[in-house]
Amino acid sequence: MARIAVIGAGMGALAAAARLAVAGHRVTVYERTETYGGAVRRLERDGFAFDTGPGLLPLPAVYRDLFVKTGKEPLEECVDLVQVDPSARHLFADGSGAALPNASRAGVVSALDEALGAGAGRRWGDFLVRARETWDRTRRPLLEEPLWPDWQVLAGREPYPSVPHKRLLRTRRAGTLAEVGAWELRDPRLTALLESHALAYGLDPREAPANAAVLPYMEHAFGTWYVRGGMRELARAVYERCVARRVAFHFGAEVAAVVERDGRVSGLELADGTAVEADVVVSGVAPGALDRLVRGTAVRGEGEVPPRRGAPSRLTVLLALRGGRPDGTAHRTVVHAEDRDAELDALFGPAAGMAARPTVTVLRPDDPALVPDAGHEAVTLVATVPAGGASAEETARRADDLVTVAERAVPDLRERLLWREVLTPADVAEATGAEGGAVPAPALAAADGRMLHASNSTALAGLFTVGGWSHPGGGLPHAGMSGALVAGLIVEGPEFRGSQ
Repeated sequence: MARIAVIGAGMGALAAAARLAVAGHRVTVYERTETYGGAVRRLERDGFAFDTGPGLLPLPAVYRDLFVKTGKEPLEECVDLVQVDPSARHLFADGSGAALPNASRAGVVSALDEALGAGAGRRWGDFLVRARETWDRTRRPLLEEPLWPDWQVLAGREPYPSVPHKRLLRTRRAGTLAEVGAWELRDPRLTALLESHALAYGLDPREAPANAAVLPYMEHAFGTWYVRGGMRELARAVYERCVARRVAFHFGAEVAAVVERDGRVSGLELADGTAVEADVVVSGVAPGALDRLVRGTAVRGEGEVPPRRGAPSRLTVLLALRGGRPDGTAHRTVVHAEDRDAELDALFGPAAGMAARPTVTVLRPDDPALVPDAGHEAVTLVATVPAGGASAEETARRADDLVTVAERAVPDLRERLLWREVLTPADVAEATGAEGGAVPAPALAAADGRMLHASNSTALAGLFTVGGWSHPGGGLPHAGMSGALVAGLIVEGPEFRGSQ
């Protein structure tokens, strides 16, 4: 039985802790804040409750597997997991819109044909077939196995089976997600639908490889899910599973250093001077924070994937509204930017900022647990914004822009508004410790390895990394997968090749 110290109580760290405890290890988690869940937090005020991190769960099988492997109670006995239908309503720049059924290719094809014109659904359906092939090619090496030592194999050939496209007397194939939209979907509304999945993870579709097609495919194939009471309930359930498996937690316990002895970790030093002995350390913090903790020791060896650094953040506006949620309201509405190029240039250009009318996701859960009574509604607005600080005036302007955009989805929004709370990248940074509040994206293949994340094992013996900033990257499902991979590497050793 090893003594394992886990730095941070994010979702990946919790998933690893629960699995390691079941394997017989003595696991202790040290979290600098006063609660668990990382970005999966909740804000409560005046009888209203809001998720302040992820609002929906794709690929719930990851957490079903976690609960099966760590106890007798399945996930559905610990949380009320419901499928959202429609998966999303999309409002496009030209005034058209489409509500897409959850996990139904035929339904989505029919809905797009009806909303956008004959042929639109077929083009999207054909794209989903190619995206499925991409998923089949990349699922195991990118999500279910530790990062290969010869990771360059993943960094090379583009796995998306793009359609040949003749341009300027040359036959070309899409290499980026933007080219997939322009050459294969051939409709700015379908392109906006495609690119919104990348944008939600802070990815520039003009730079993201074509195999980012797996992001909309995951949602299509496995559905979009919500946890009654808010996504914070999922974090609570995972935390309680850890406690039930005798994982010890110390909150308000900031780690000052990872202690090394004779070339391997030997424990931690806390900010208050406490020395913690450990045989293994699992770090759930961002790369910059880990570099500061491992003093004078190279965490990554030569030839390894370097840790991903720098990514956009999110701006979240929480709205308390008078008046109940109308019947038939979609749980999620994506209001697409009026000017796609202006949005991408503003967000990813040299002078990063936020476009005046960005793409905004509007979340309107049908959940009595989030409101004081049936005569009120809790609405959340989310947009991708640059990481880092902004002035109070700039933050207020950005929040106002989100509300203006959201009026397309909630026409009487301003008249119903009781109050609002604004959560900035600084709030994300406080919750997660990521510099500037950056939000990590999932790992993707090709692109010379730029979209991969560093391996869960490190050059320092006994030190492992978990969570969105290590393999296989960001997102709730990926965090759970990361926890499974780290637990496998610790329990079975470097020969571990993932679950079969």
